[in-house]
This record gives sequence, structure tokens and C-alpha cells, in this order.
Amino acid sequence: MLTSQRRALISARLANDGQVVAGELAAELNLSEDTIRRDLRDMATAGLLKRVHGGALPVAPPLPDLEARLTISADVKKRLGRKAAELVRAEQLVFLDGGTTNAEIVRALPRDMKLTIATHSPAIAALLEKHRADVILIGGNLYKHSMVATGAAALAAIGMLRPDIFFLGATAIHPAHGLSTGDYEEAAIKRAIAAQAAETIALLTEEKFGAVSPHHIAGIEAMAGLIVPASMADDVITPYRQKTIRIIEA
Repeated sequence: MLTSQRRALISARLANDGQVVAGELAAELNLSEDTIRRDLRDMATAGLLKRVHGGALPVAPPLPDLEARLTISADVKKRLGRKAAELVRAEQLVFLDGGTTNAEIVRALPRDMKLTIATHSPAIAALLEKHRADVILIGGNLYKHSMVATGAAALAAIGMLRPDIFFLGATAIHPAHGLSTGDYEEAAIKRAIAAQAAETIALLTEEKFGAVSPHHIAGIEAMAGLIVPASMADDVITPYRQKTIRIIEA
């Protein structure tokens, strides 16, 4: 089999199965495992897949900028945001991650609810202008792509908080490799918030499932729950149900 044919097969397997196991594919094609590993290494260098121990996973697509994300899956994000808002109780300290899906949580919250909302996103904080909620805005180095604060100052401020609930955003989720995102510093901030929160719930649109971004946030078992579209196929969501965490459909 030609190199181009092998690599086309690998791409097809990633699209259909969500993973490639080097040993299994080598045995199936009657090739050495080193040959398959070399293909995976070269394809990873070209940005076509994400190498993991024993094989490869699909790579999450590049995250569009904030303005572009406003138009992606807008109706689904509204449903996810409304479902998340239903979980919020008066007098809680709620930490909101940045992102367009979490913006829908703010829009769904009752404006007269008495609570405290912390966020490292100035865009999220601005949406709370008309709300009764007290707002704690975490400062630091502004990561403009996601419009969130990162760095040492943000980490220090986060360390002083004990949120009742953290609504987390991520660019990818995989049943074996957990939740991940595209920026090293942003991933560190997300991990820090989750470590301080009593519970962390991730809001995820369907295209994020089964992929891996470069920087790990947390394993599935670290989540108190996932808020997902009710339209998701059973074969996609079943591996996450098997982790015995709460799946909340919206």
C-alpha cells in the first residue's frame, strides 16, 4: 500500500471511528507498527491529527475569533445557556468562563436574582450591567482571542475564591482524554478555577465531541456534569454517560 493510500485510510478512520490505534491498524494492513507510527508522526506535524500514546485522535478545528463565534450554533448555545441558568440559585457565588455560550447564561439569568458572579471575561462582565448580581471581574493579561484574563495576577485572584459552581467552556472533549482547549495559559486558568469550585459543569456544542485540542484542562471525572444538545446521537454521548457523570440535555 502506498504512503498516500495509508494516510488517506488513517484520515478516514479518524473521521469514522474517532481514533486510530497504531498496533491494530498495523496488524490489519500486515505492516510494521513503526510504519504506522511514522505516518501518524508526519500527519501530526502537518496538523492533520493529534498523536496520543498508542495512536491518534482527531484534532479540534481552529477556534474562530470571538466575532465569528457569535454566529455559530446560536440557537443551540441559547438552549445550553438557559439550561445552565436553571441550575443557579440565589446567594451563590458563580464563576462564568468566557465565551459565547456562557454569555447566553447571563442572558437567561433573572436580572433581579441576588447572587455574586465572578468572571475573568470583561465581555461577560459587561453583560451583567443591568443585573442585581454583584460582579467580581478578575484582571490580568488579556488573551484577546477569547477575551479573558490570564497570567499570574488572574491566578492569584482566582485562588481567593470558592465558587459554588463553575460553568466551563472548552474547545474539545474526548471520553479518554478529557476536556481541552487551544491556548496554554487559558487552559491553566480553567484548571485553577475548577480546582477552587465546589462543582464544575461544562457547556458543549456537538462539534466539540470526540476531538482533542493541544492543552489539557481536566478529565471527564472532574466534571459534576455536562450540558449538551438534546439532539446528540446516542453513540456520541454514550461514552460520557458511562463515566457516571451527570448529562444534562438542553
